[in-house]
Formats: sequence, structure tokens, C-alpha cells
Amino acid sequence: MVHWNDCAATLYQMAVEREEGLVAECGPLVVRTGAHTGRSAQDKFTVRDATTEKHVWWDNNKQMTPEHFAALHKDMLAYTKDKELWVQDLYGGADPKTRLNVRIITQHAWHSLFIRHLLVEPELQELATYVPEFTILHLPDFEATPARHGGRCETMIAVNFAERTVLIAGTSYAGEIKKSVFTILNYLLPERGIMPMHCSANVGPNGDSAIFFGLSGTGKTTLSADASRTLIGDDEHGWADGTVFNFEGGCYAKMIRLSPDAEPEIYATTRMFGTVLENVVIDPVTRKLDLDDDSYAENSRGAYPTTYIPNASRTGVAHGSPKNIIMLTADAFGVLPPIAKLTPSQAMYHFLSGYTARVAGTEKGVTEPSATFSTCFGGPFMPRHPSEYGNLLRDKIAAQHVDCWLVNTGWTGGAYGVGKRMPIRETRALLAAALDGSLAKAGMRLDPNFGFQVPIAVPGVDNSILDPRSTWTDKAAYDAQAKNLVAMFVKNFEKFANHVGEDVRAAAPSAA
Repeated sequence: MVHWNDCAATLYQMAVEREEGLVAECGPLVVRTGAHTGRSAQDKFTVRDATTEKHVWWDNNKQMTPEHFAALHKDMLAYTKDKELWVQDLYGGADPKTRLNVRIITQHAWHSLFIRHLLVEPELQELATYVPEFTILHLPDFEATPARHGGRCETMIAVNFAERTVLIAGTSYAGEIKKSVFTILNYLLPERGIMPMHCSANVGPNGDSAIFFGLSGTGKTTLSADASRTLIGDDEHGWADGTVFNFEGGCYAKMIRLSPDAEPEIYATTRMFGTVLENVVIDPVTRKLDLDDDSYAENSRGAYPTTYIPNASRTGVAHGSPKNIIMLTADAFGVLPPIAKLTPSQAMYHFLSGYTARVAGTEKGVTEPSATFSTCFGGPFMPRHPSEYGNLLRDKIAAQHVDCWLVNTGWTGGAYGVGKRMPIRETRALLAAALDGSLAKAGMRLDPNFGFQVPIAVPGVDNSILDPRSTWTDKAAYDAQAKNLVAMFVKNFEKFANHVGEDVRAAAPSAA
């Protein structure tokens, strides 16, 4: 039996009747994703053929033969013959001029509900003439065979751009579906001069949009959900000439240790009907949630439509060029200032670097902070070479006179374990000054290690945190840590050096 384009309420009811999840207090649907509580990056493949040979960054994308893909596709289709399936015909992209028609076929009702939240729903009359341009088949209970299908285990995410098909097998983690759509758009849009971005975005009352790049844990979702501005979207956007538009119609936010005080808009969605909560701990008797419990996963997630956020855009589109770009990093080494102004060349350098740091304790045996570099702030989803995206971003920043800022939401006064987390109140105040234009006019100093401009004083902010070295008791320890971080940046950038101009190479940090 196949269910076509069921509404959210119907999908919710089916998921409950099929015992796919539990209804929590106030109405969210709580589900478990089993062994996979995050993306299976090592099991994602792109078919290498005449279509992709010269356009895909093969150093970063695992290749798959057309024959292996054909075998996997054949076996998955055979598996569906006696299965109940759910189909959603949706749009990837809120801008009608650039959106992609994507048909998603899933094995469970809750996955259909998830993706209906996350992508853009066509109007009822649009479904009459809807023709899919890409199809995603998601069968979490189907197990791939490495010898027959060319993978390494029972889990596979296989993208075939020539056949415009994505196959997802052996994982219930719903994020694989939405990230597959992001991967598709990342491949297609640059050919049209559109910059695809792993970012959140919002817009002020005067139409001044802002873009927030950042890896998981840097505050991208939290800081863009600003009650004084309209949220365009939470995670994935395109920057075309004249518009910034959401790829999605929903949000997929981290739930672990969510605070009703620091993230009130997002927290409120955990008490709304139909929100899908992945791997959140729930008391089976009282049905109360424990957002602080990471027993099932550190990466617990919530999926909900953007309409659940009071200040969210109803169109997902902002007109005009962005006024500000924010690159977020959580520097656990305590070296970077809380905010710095970047030139277009520095912006490209830091965009290609995609730096943040993981703290000790998140993985067994890890006792020190570790640097993470994810190019373009979304390396796993970038089919093309990073320089294509970096050049496109740099050129748009320069041509449209966009102010670009590097914001550290990590540690101050020392590295993780010694210093403290950057106060969110100070981060919000610095962002407000950047977004209203006043920070660009402030007095600045050049950072001796990274060469970018750092404000000397900002009204309403404890100015002592603006110079990270001054917050360390042991200045020699700061200098040593800064030297180490600079070396990490330089080493990571070696693979890009021959693909960028001299201006970007000159934007590299250099220890004082």
C-alpha cells in the first residue's frame, strides 16, 4: 500500500498507531533511530560517471560504480513490493524561481512526517501538475550487502546525479534525507551562479538580511532565532542575485540540554503537537521529556515547521543582498576573540577552513580540545571542489559590499577546562552591534596572530573579553596556544593553497 502526500496530522496518527514512537506531554512525537544517531559519513557514495567525473571533488566524495548503484536500486525496489510506503512530493527551496521538485519515498510514517516538516509543501493545486526532478528512496530496514553493492556495511547513502536518484539504506536517522537534498542543491546551484550555504539566516525590520555559518554546537540555530528579527531559515540557504532563500520549510535543531531561558523559541517547540523528537529521553509513564539526558544520543534532535517559531518568515525568502555574514566558531582553545571583522579574502580563507573545536569528554579517551575543520562549514555535503564555493562567496561579498564577521562562541580566559564559555549575553550584544551597522564604525585593532580587525570597545559589552590574551592569567600559555592554533590552520589549508588566489593565501594567520 502506498500513501500519497498525507498531511502532518494523518502521518502523526499513523506513526502512533504503528507504534513507531511515543506521544510526549503536550504532543511531540518521540522516536528512536537505533544504532545510527547521526549521519553515516563513511557510508555516503556518489556515482562516478560521465556526468560527475569532472565536476565532483573526489578527494572528499566516495565514488561508486554505476553497476553497484544499479544493483542496489534493483534490490531496494524488489524489497518494496510487499511493503507499506509513504510518498511526499515536496520542494527543495522556498524561491519559486530556483526550487527543486523532490519526491521522497519512505518506509515509516514518522520519516514522512519528518521530511514534510523539513521541506517546502506545494499548494494543493500545484500537486496536480507536479513532476519530480529527483527521487529519494529511504528504506531503513533494508540492509545493503558490501560485496554486491560496493559499500562497507549494511548502511549506504548513494547519490546518482545522472539518474537523479538517491538511495538510503540501513539507517533510521532522518537527517540523511534532508542532507541528501542539501547535497543535490549544492551540486546543481553553483552552475546557475547561486551560492548554496550550510547556514541559518534572518532579516531585520528594514530588510537587512544576515547569514550565519557554523558547525554543530557553535550556536547557529540559537543565535539566528532572534526575537527582534524574522527567521528566514534554520540550516540551509541559497544566495541568488537579489534574494536569500531557505532550502527548507522547517527546522532541525539540537535538543540536548536545551534551555527555556537561552533558547525560548526552540524550547517551546518541544511542547507543541507534531514536533518530531529524535532520541530524546522520555518517561514512559508520565510522558515528560528530559532534554538533559544524553543516554540515547548527544545528538538528540527536533524537527518542526518554521511556523512553530513565532518570528519565522512565512515565505522563506528575503529580497536584496545580505548586509552581514556571520561565521560562528566554538574555539575550545580560548584563542580567538569574541568577534572580528574579515576582509573578502579573509572571509574566503575562513569559509574554506570551516573551523571549530570539539571539547574533551564528547568521545571516549579524549582529554584535550580537538580542532575540527569542515570546509565551507559543511564539507560532507559539498560535491564540488571547495574553491568553487569559496570563489563564489568571495566575489558576492566583494561585489555587494557585505560586512563579514568571525564570531567565537567558545571559550575565554583559557582553554576548555580552565576558562569559561563565552557569555551568550555578550555574544548577543556584539551581534546586535554588527547587525545594526554600528560595529563596522567602531575603533579596531589588528589581531597579531590572525590579521583580522577586532573592536577595542563596544557599548554594553565587557570590553575585557575583546582581547582574548588579556583574559588569560598565564600570558605565555596563551601565546603557546595561539601558536599551536595558527599551525593547525596553516596545515589544514595546505590542500587549498593551489586552488586559491594570492590574496586568499595572504589571509592566512601567522603566529606573533
